[in-house]
Amino acid sequence: MNPRKILIVDDNPIIIRTLSMKLKSTGYEVLTAQDGGEAVRIARQAKPDLILLDLSFPPDVAHGGGVPWDGFLIMTWLRRLDEAKSIPIVVITGGDAAKCKDRSLAEGAVAFFTKPIDLPQLIATIRQVLGEADPAKPAVPPSTA
Repeated sequence: MNPRKILIVDDNPIIIRTLSMKLKSTGYEVLTAQDGGEAVRIARQAKPDLILLDLSFPPDVAHGGGVPWDGFLIMTWLRRLDEAKSIPIVVITGGDAAKCKDRSLAEGAVAFFTKPIDLPQLIATIRQVLGEADPAKPAVPPSTA
């Protein structure tokens, strides 16, 4: 069976590297994008199983190609594409949770994490969203007979 593909969209190379290492060690194939245009292109071509999406991008990244990308605009674009509209999106942001969480979930994110990210909780959420059984728990409850 092919490993599930996860697209990480973040402008911070340290976040990308950290998440990539953790996800690869957990058995996922990792794709990365550092801006909105790249994220949309990769989502269309590679059809990842899940997207981890930052919300904030600095002007030198966010305005690449004349489009002022942010995570909300990226979500809007992805939801318009037949190839990407059903891909679950998990928001990961260093922004103010009080300002971003409700909007993220209202715009289609399936989960919301603030940085620094609780990696074990993120992996558990990814597994849950992808419908994967937790290997630490038995798939069938033990018999009480």
